[in-house]
Amino acid sequence: MTYQEKLSAIRKQMKADQVEAYIIPSADPHISEYLPKHYKCIPFTSGFTGSAGTLVITHDFAGLWTDSRYFEQAAEQLNGSGFELVKQKIQHAPEYIQWLAETLNEGAVVATNEQLLSVLLGDLLTQELSVKNITLQSKDYLSSIWENREALPSAAAFLITEANTGKSVSSKLAEVRAALSKYHADYHLISSLDDIAWLFNIRGKDVNYNPVVLSFALISQDHATLFINPDKLTEEEKVTLLKSGTEILPYEDIEHALQNIPANTSIFIDPKRNCYAYSKLIPASVSVIKETNPSTHFKAVKNETELTNTRDAMLKDGVAITRFLKWLSESIGKTKITELSAAAQLRKYREEQEGFIGDSFNTISAYKAHGALPHYAASDESDVEVLPESLFLVDSGGQYFYGTTDITRTIPMGTTTEEEKTDYTLVLKGMIDGCKAKFPKGTCGYQIDAITRKPLWDHAINYGHGTGHGVGFFLNVHEGPQVFNPTNTPVPVAIGMITSIEPGVYRPGKHGIRIENLVQAVALEVNEFNEFYGFETLTIAPIDTTIVKKELLEKVQIEWLNTYNAHVFEKLSPLLSVEEVKWLQEATQAI
Repeated sequence: MTYQEKLSAIRKQMKADQVEAYIIPSADPHISEYLPKHYKCIPFTSGFTGSAGTLVITHDFAGLWTDSRYFEQAAEQLNGSGFELVKQKIQHAPEYIQWLAETLNEGAVVATNEQLLSVLLGDLLTQELSVKNITLQSKDYLSSIWENREALPSAAAFLITEANTGKSVSSKLAEVRAALSKYHADYHLISSLDDIAWLFNIRGKDVNYNPVVLSFALISQDHATLFINPDKLTEEEKVTLLKSGTEILPYEDIEHALQNIPANTSIFIDPKRNCYAYSKLIPASVSVIKETNPSTHFKAVKNETELTNTRDAMLKDGVAITRFLKWLSESIGKTKITELSAAAQLRKYREEQEGFIGDSFNTISAYKAHGALPHYAASDESDVEVLPESLFLVDSGGQYFYGTTDITRTIPMGTTTEEEKTDYTLVLKGMIDGCKAKFPKGTCGYQIDAITRKPLWDHAINYGHGTGHGVGFFLNVHEGPQVFNPTNTPVPVAIGMITSIEPGVYRPGKHGIRIENLVQAVALEVNEFNEFYGFETLTIAPIDTTIVKKELLEKVQIEWLNTYNAHVFEKLSPLLSVEEVKWLQEATQAI
């Protein structure tokens, strides 16, 4: 079926059910960012492959709501599909709800598959649309038209030991139960796959890039149940989990378990990370407490074992990145290099590292104008040759058995313009200021975001994405609850959190620049004013200085840059060959 035929088939079902609008979110019953193929509903329906967006279909309009990261990609992919691009003003904001409220008639019916809708969005939709007596119904209009739909993944899961994670399952369960007691919660439903992976020391291969396994968890003060396809675990692993106080039940049994929560008890659910359909299975007599999963906060603050292991992963990743940068500098102009072949070469260097599991996200390998698309994904159709001129942006990461990495370097390939040099220096300046920030306890991400943006703001330049995101331990490369962006998210930076610092400049049709390191929050000093925190930079890979405009940098920024590159040389040189050490010594020379 073509996309237009699929659209017609959906509208036919809508007409039969007297539904005026149908919503297709980018989600699964776990409200995941990265989805198993079975749940890639937006690509199936419209052809759009970006990781964020919502389709809304009425009888005379079909639109994709997405943010500025995907405007060019969406315009191209939606061409001829019957869907139009609707440009969101604010990233992740459900602006389509207001559009529905303004567009639909009084008493209209809106439908969506409520297994793919978060509790937060379900409540918001119901509330906002009730003003016009518009009702929400749960309908699945895709299954009947989705031929050869991919089955749910069946790859084996595996347990990781306390020696790797620093905490046992039973101790983590005790932490969660203590938090539940403060809320007087009898039960706790967890649907978010990264929270479950952290809590039960389990990893899997069900979702690209994220080492998670499809599962649900239901926890009380004296019992824990993991709902998972039992074939994913060995008998020995099941016994290990049982010894930690965890019962294993089939994945689909979660629905029955929720319907049978005892009357007049209470259940704790995270409204952002549980689906609306399952929240409605909870009996009416059960009181529902809606707050962020306690495990989300615990998981964000890495323990000493996780931090030690992550530093090891950073060393391995630094070796791979250094070999890639050396190869690139020595091959450009001599061998044909394209965006895709460069990404493949970087993957090869990572694969050579002990403990490498896979990429932590789809590598952004973007030359010249493609770099101006922050989430550009090179394809056979878009792939271009990298030439000895201008800038090449490579944003990539690895999943290692002992950590997760995420790094961006923008590399001058030869001749560069004054504008490229200025933009590069200002981005570097912002990244340095973010990394060397010193701040009082209680500081939130939006304050770090502003510190990082200031060098760019001073030149009337800004960027449309956040400055930083949390990163998991051998888990999701995007992890909450902390985020460094302009929204006033009330989550203070805590000691042990790992977050990215990644400012950028994007000039459509010209170039894009982003430089990214991962940092760990650390304690610096205590005085009569407060406790003061700062960041330890975890990423260990050279930062190019060949096009830096030194006059735009302050003395402390130059000192930071020289100290950082010297640290990179010191840490990586024992792991490299004589030739690689010679190249790295040249690349990390002080300016």
